[in-house]
Amino acid sequence: MKFLDLCKVYIRSGAGGGGCVSFRREKYIEYGGPDGGDGGTGGSVWAEAVDGLNTLIDFRYQQHFFAKNGQPGMGRQRTGKDGDDILLRVPVGTEILDEDQETVIADLTEVGQRVELARGGNGGFGNLHFKSSTNQAPRRSNPGQEGVERTLWLRLKLIADVGLLGLPNAGKSTFLAATSNARPKIADYPFTTLHPNLGVVGVDNTEFVVADIPGLIEGASEGRGLGDLFLGHIERCAVLLHLVDGTSETLDEDYQTIVQELAAYGAGLAEKPRVTVLNKIDALDDEQRKTACKILKDVSKGPVMMMSGVAREGVTEVLRALRAQIDDDRLRHRPAEEDAPWHP
Repeated sequence: MKFLDLCKVYIRSGAGGGGCVSFRREKYIEYGGPDGGDGGTGGSVWAEAVDGLNTLIDFRYQQHFFAKNGQPGMGRQRTGKDGDDILLRVPVGTEILDEDQETVIADLTEVGQRVELARGGNGGFGNLHFKSSTNQAPRRSNPGQEGVERTLWLRLKLIADVGLLGLPNAGKSTFLAATSNARPKIADYPFTTLHPNLGVVGVDNTEFVVADIPGLIEGASEGRGLGDLFLGHIERCAVLLHLVDGTSETLDEDYQTIVQELAAYGAGLAEKPRVTVLNKIDALDDEQRKTACKILKDVSKGPVMMMSGVAREGVTEVLRALRAQIDDDRLRHRPAEEDAPWHP
């Protein structure tokens, strides 16, 4: 399945049906009076967050969504049929933006959340509605209300608890593959990750979701490399995991590059809790580990953990450090063995 996190859609709600001008015509009834019915209401356009989707690829092949118009009223006091609504099913975490791509109309962060994007037009009144003691034979009716036509943008921001940060080939995909059932592409050249990946990680009977995004390089905020288009997927994360390649000869510059790109992007990413990890320590001896760790501590001015995703050294400690930064209400607790239901 291809990954798509930004798309443009065109929607239009249905117009209301017009009212009817009609009079009762029956044998032996001289003054039947008005019996024109009202028009039906036009269909509305809704958006709903559903489970099981993690991309907007469906909206690449269909961008236009037009609801049905309401039917006009008819004689014998018959009201026109209402137009059918249209429902846009989007992944959890989808933002709906106006045409300017800045005004947020809705942010669907939970399964089942619904929002009305365009309301259908009301049906017009038939001449029966205008009957009164002083106007017993009205010959007027109202037209139906026009529908609403809009151009919207859908932007997906994945719902994850932990976001992976680092330069290309820092070992982010290797860490995700070593700790979850996700199978991202892993290779010995930069930019092997071209779109975000999600993995469910478990430690100490709890689970949380980790998001791996393409690597950042210096100038990503200006469009270099893959740019910072994917940083929006970690805006909702509770904590960021910053991986630094321990085999690099410019550890301090590598760390500062990521920090500067976060600050340039904004959206509060630079202020989020961050766990700094020296990765690929399996390729370093004890003396090199101490030197690299000291350099990273000096530039980050905080604690630094050491890990090897390939050798799985220090992975559990890193997961526990991440778990400690995540709110309890975001963790998914596994049932204890004694509480699990019996089954053959």
